[in-house]
Amino acid sequence: MEQQERLRKICLDLPETTERLSHGEPAWFVRGKKTFVMFADHHHDDRLGFWCAAPPGVQQELVAEDPGRFFRPPYVGHRGWLGVYLDVEVDWAEVAEIVTDAYRVVAPKSLVQRLGEP
Repeated sequence: MEQQERLRKICLDLPETTERLSHGEPAWFVRGKKTFVMFADHHHDDRLGFWCAAPPGVQQELVAEDPGRFFRPPYVGHRGWLGVYLDVEVDWAEVAEIVTDAYRVVAPKSLVQRLGEP
């Protein structure tokens, strides 16, 4: 399964999520309103990846820990969003955790409660 399809499945498995194009790329929304993940297919550079909301401090921690896999995305990086490369060896269990954390940052408490404890 290609990277975009795997990411799509992870995002759409979360409660009340939808997908639509945003800036020419697939993006996933909570209740059709708040973006929590955006696909980045060579959109601003020559890399394949995604951008997502992240809890405070996570972007800095992961980028410092492994800049070959994580980056500060343009436009939303200043808000703490995390960039994740998908053109490297991908740990899909880790991606699922990162996407779920992004969802938890953006989703209303009632939806987050449906996920159970992190």
